[in-house]
Amino acid sequence: MSALILFGGGGDLALRMLLPSLYFLDHDGLLDPDLKIIAAARSDETRDAYIERVRASVEPRARLDDVWSDDTWTRLAARLDYVALDATSADELKALKAKTGDGSVTAFMAVSPSLYGRIVSAMHAAGLAGPDTRIVLEKPVGRDLESFREIDDAVSAVFDESQVFRIDHYLGKETVQNLIALRFGNTIFEPLWNNLTIDHVQITVAETVAVGDRWPYYDEYGALRDMLQNHMLQLLCLVAMEPPSNIDADSVRNEKVKVLRSLRPITVEEAGRVTTRGQYTDYVSERGAPTDTETFVAIRADIDNWRWAGVPFFMRTGKCMAEKRTEIVIQFKPVPHSIFGRDGSSYRGAIQPNRMIIELQPDEDISLEVMNKQPGLDQRMQLQPITMSLSWGHNDRKASPPRRRIAYERLLLDAMAGDSTLFVRRDEAEEAWKWVDEVSDAWDGAAMKVEPYEGGSWGPEAADLLLSRTGRLWSSHER
Repeated sequence: MSALILFGGGGDLALRMLLPSLYFLDHDGLLDPDLKIIAAARSDETRDAYIERVRASVEPRARLDDVWSDDTWTRLAARLDYVALDATSADELKALKAKTGDGSVTAFMAVSPSLYGRIVSAMHAAGLAGPDTRIVLEKPVGRDLESFREIDDAVSAVFDESQVFRIDHYLGKETVQNLIALRFGNTIFEPLWNNLTIDHVQITVAETVAVGDRWPYYDEYGALRDMLQNHMLQLLCLVAMEPPSNIDADSVRNEKVKVLRSLRPITVEEAGRVTTRGQYTDYVSERGAPTDTETFVAIRADIDNWRWAGVPFFMRTGKCMAEKRTEIVIQFKPVPHSIFGRDGSSYRGAIQPNRMIIELQPDEDISLEVMNKQPGLDQRMQLQPITMSLSWGHNDRKASPPRRRIAYERLLLDAMAGDSTLFVRRDEAEEAWKWVDEVSDAWDGAAMKVEPYEGGSWGPEAADLLLSRTGRLWSSHER
C-alpha cells in the first residue's frame, strides 16, 4: 500500500486544487489501486464530515468538465481518511504513521512554509521519514535567499535532495511542457532560437483580481517575490535554456541553473532604467493604511551568454490588470529586406515580424504568426498576417480537444512516482533567490517608490517606457 498525506488537508489549496486533481486522476484510472489519501489538519472534525466537504468542492468542478461519476467518487471516498492533529508534534504523528502502512509515503505540505522545518523534524521522530518517503514543498519557500536556506536546511537535515520536490504548478501546465517538445522535438525551431533571429521575449502574468484580504501576505512578499521569483523565472528558463543531453530530471535542471547564473545583475544605477514598481490605486484603501508594497513589477532581464547576448527578456506581472493573461511572446526579427515595395506613396503589404505566442491563461495554446498572401487579383501582391495554432487538435476539425487538466494532476503523479523533472532543485531555487535579492537591494539603494496605476489598466506608464525606449511595445498594445 502507498499513501499520500496532505498536511493542511482542510485548507484552500487542498480543497480547491489537490483533491479535485486526485478525483480526475482516479477517474482516468491513473492512481495506484492501493493508494490511500490521508488528510491531516488541526480542525476537529469527523472523517464523514470531511468527506462531505471534499465532495462539495470536487463535484461542481467535475460536473463543469462533464466528468462527474458516482463510481469514481465512491472509489475516491473509500481512499480518503482524515486525522485531526498537530503536525509539528511527533507523538501525534505516530498515529498517522500507523495509518500509512509499510509502503511508500508522499507528504504534500499545503501549509505555511514557516512550519516545514518543525513538521519534517516531527516526521523523522515519528518514523515517517524513511527512504521511501517523498516530501512536496509548496511555494513560496522563504522570502529571500537567507530565509530559503534556513527552511531548506531544516528539510535537508531529514530528507535527501532526491526525496524533496519543490513544486511550481506552472511547470505542470500542458502548454509549458509542450514548449519543451516544440523546441527539442523539431528541427525547424531550435536553429532559429537565438540572437540571430529573435528580437526579444516578453513574459506576462496578468491577473484581474485584487489582493483583497490577502494583503498581510502581499505586504510581506509583494509581486517580485510572489510571482517573479518562481513562476516567471521558471518560464524564462524554459525559453532560454540550452538543449539538455536528455529529458532526465538533472539534465533539464542543469540547463535551467545555467540560465539563472547567466542573468545580468541589476544594479542600483540601472534599477530605474530596467525595472518598474507599481501599485494599483485602491490597494491602500483595501488594507487601510499607506504601504510601499508593489502589486505590479516589470523588469528587463539580460542573459549574458552566446545564445542570448543582446536579446532583452521583458517580464511583467500585476494585480488588477486589464485582462487575465499569462503568455510568453517570442518576437522574431523583421526580414532584412522586403521585396514587396512601394506603390505610389504607400506600402502594399507591409510585413510584420513573425512571433510565437505561448498562452497559458485563460486558455492554453501555442500559435505562430506568419505572413501570407492576401487572396485577390491585385497586380501587386498584398500580404496579410495569419495565425497558425500549434496545439493538439486545433488543426484537426474532427478531433475533440482533451480536457484541460489541472496542473497539479501531472505534478502529483510525478511526485508519487519519484520523477523530479518538473520540480525545482535546491541550487536552482538558490540562484533565483540570489537574483531577486539583487533586484530588491537595487530598489532599496535607489529608493525606488511604487508608481500608481488604475485598476483595469496595464500598469504604470513607466512599464511602457521600459520597452518604448528600445523601440518596442508590449504585445497587449499591438492587438
